[in-house]
Amino acid sequence: MGLIRKYLQSGILVDDIVSQRTEGTPQGSPLSPLLSNIVLDELDEELKRRGHKFVRYADDCNIYVRSQAAGERVMESISNFIERKLKLLVNGDKSQVCEVNQTKFLGYTIRKDGGLNIAKKSIDRFKEKVRGITKRNRGVKFEQIVLELTSVMRGWLNYF
Repeated sequence: MGLIRKYLQSGILVDDIVSQRTEGTPQGSPLSPLLSNIVLDELDEELKRRGHKFVRYADDCNIYVRSQAAGERVMESISNFIERKLKLLVNGDKSQVCEVNQTKFLGYTIRKDGGLNIAKKSIDRFKEKVRGITKRNRGVKFEQIVLELTSVMRGWLNYF
């Protein structure tokens, strides 16, 4: 625990200047999903106890129910559990009750038949990255463009 505390209290280095972190773990930190899994283990146990079907990765969670009304009841109940029992904030902007194929989870859309599609937002974000790299007026050598493009494409393909 001491090592985790030191990591969380360490400063942030930006342009050779160290500034104090005010809250949370750094974006993209490997510690973030680990801490989420430790803290949200109690949520997993509560969802199992209630008999819900769910999937969670770090702080992203989908709970599957049969109807919109059931979804709204579960959303309210679980949000209360998270905020009162676990003392965490639920992001109302990111939380929603919808059919499974109307949302994305870890870059995928789950079809009603249980299959997976790459989410439209994920594809759009990839295309935007490629457009940025291949923009004609960037003023970089062709070899540099190929290197950047190869890296982005390899990462995207390995993920999906």
